[in-house]
Amino acid sequence: MDVTVTETVFEFNQHEKAEIDIWVAQYPLEQKRSAVIPALHIAQKANGGWLSEAAMKAVADYLGLPQIQVFEVATFYSMFELAPVGKHKLCVCTNVACLLNGSDDIVAHLKKRLKIGLGETTADKQFTLKEVECLGACVNAPVLQLGEEYHEKLTPEKVDALLAGLE
Repeated sequence: MDVTVTETVFEFNQHEKAEIDIWVAQYPLEQKRSAVIPALHIAQKANGGWLSEAAMKAVADYLGLPQIQVFEVATFYSMFELAPVGKHKLCVCTNVACLLNGSDDIVAHLKKRLKIGLGETTADKQFTLKEVECLGACVNAPVLQLGEEYHEKLTPEKVDALLAGLE
C-alpha cells in the first residue's frame, strides 16, 4: 500500500510580511533570529491560533534561519500552540501565588463547567483550557489569560460571568 503524505501549505500575506519586517528592522541584519518570537506570534495568529509545522517552516524560510532554530523557540514557550486550539483559549496560572490564592478552585470550576481537562478543547471547538506557570500578575492572583487580556482576582462567579460573555 502506498501512502502519500501531503503537508499543508502556509504562506504569509503581504501585511504579515510587513509586520515581520518591522520586527526584523529593529535588530542588526545578522541578528534576524531576534525576530523569531514576534514572527511566530504573527504566524500563529494567521494560522488560526496554532503553529503547524508548515507555519514554523515559513517563519524559518522568511527569516533565513535553520528550521531547528524556529522549532526550538516554538516548542519551548507555552504561549505557542503546536496543535489546534479552541476559539477561546483560557490560560490559568497555577504557580505559587495563584495556587495559594485559589487557582486550583478556578481550574476545578472550569473543568466542571466546560467538561474538559487541562490541555483539552471542548467538542464544539469554542474553549481550550490550559495550565500556565506564571502570568506575572501575582499581586492580583488568581489570574487567567484570555487572548491578550488578563482577568484577575478570579472567583468562580467572575469566571461564570466571563464565560457568559463569550458564549
